[in-house]
Amino acid sequence: MSLLADTVAAIRPLDAAAMAAAQARHATLTKPPGSLGSLEDLGVRLAGLAGTCPPPLPQPATVAVFAGDHGVHAQGVTPWPQEVTVQMVANFLASGAVVNAFARQAGAEVVVVDVGVATPLLDSDPDGLAGGTAGADAGSAGEAVSAQPGMQPRLVRANVRRGTADLSVQPAMTRDEAVAAIEVGIRLAGDLVDGGAGCLITGDMGIGNTTPAAALIAAFTGAAAADVTGRGTGIDDETHGHKVAVVQRALALHRPDPADPVGVLAAVGGLEHAALAGFVLGGAARRVPVILDGVIADSAALAAAALAPDAVGAMVAGHRSAEPGASVALRHLGLAPLVDLGLRLGEGTGAVLAWPIVASAVRVLHDVATFDSAGVAEK
Repeated sequence: MSLLADTVAAIRPLDAAAMAAAQARHATLTKPPGSLGSLEDLGVRLAGLAGTCPPPLPQPATVAVFAGDHGVHAQGVTPWPQEVTVQMVANFLASGAVVNAFARQAGAEVVVVDVGVATPLLDSDPDGLAGGTAGADAGSAGEAVSAQPGMQPRLVRANVRRGTADLSVQPAMTRDEAVAAIEVGIRLAGDLVDGGAGCLITGDMGIGNTTPAAALIAAFTGAAAADVTGRGTGIDDETHGHKVAVVQRALALHRPDPADPVGVLAAVGGLEHAALAGFVLGGAARRVPVILDGVIADSAALAAAALAPDAVGAMVAGHRSAEPGASVALRHLGLAPLVDLGLRLGEGTGAVLAWPIVASAVRVLHDVATFDSAGVAEK
């Protein structure tokens, strides 16, 4: 069997007994029943994921920023030049991006993954910052990638191809390339968990990547292109209308079948979307929570759920992106976002902000006293 097939086969439903135990424990804690709202539901679900109550604290956390470029950029769907992708990779490695600042505040590690950047990274890689990276090709995604908060961001070289083809005129990639990108994410998830990570956080970078995200969401949910295509990094009405038309053209050309998730990714996805889908699957197979960031991660999560429906049990919706497709995707997955701040940056920023909330949902089950132990009268 392939790594993808083995990973899908390893993903199991949530443990009902552990969830029942978590629900019963919540009923004994010194608080009114249900007073922590959706945090109680999240703690119960994470107990089911771990198969024990209380579940392990979801720490330390690592945010993996998957980077790739897109042939559809040639269609003028964004005013930003494609070179910004590789420039931002360098910025991540220099700890200068918003996700770096948020990760420092939260105590999370940052790993940057070149899965499909069009420009070779040698010239953009700051001196010394890529040292100790794991792997020089798509067959390796982090042999020594451990989760140690406070370390310098590291680069994982796992480039499957130098950017996708233009999805509006031909498939974005081949099936083999889509599988290779998925397996990059699976390997990285496994390597991070083996290195001690207790929580995985999704991040992304790729100029033009909200266009394939919209196409993926439309393909997997059946929603109209106009309802899932947003303004990305900021475009005017004319460009937005053109972007919707590009997504519509791609869907009409390929007619992607949601029953064939790899085929959908190959036709209209991006390399970072495929890798993120694998990252989610890898976390689910290892029974570790995966916090989804914005619309890119949400679109990738739809592919992961189509490949392994029980993978949804490991997914935590970090925030509600301002991109309209994000709400459509989360509704399809049955996930409620923890944070709603109108964010639309990507990089993993919203998911990093949500991580302390996820940890708090578990901390309650560990630390809060029961009515009996605290000598507090129940209702």
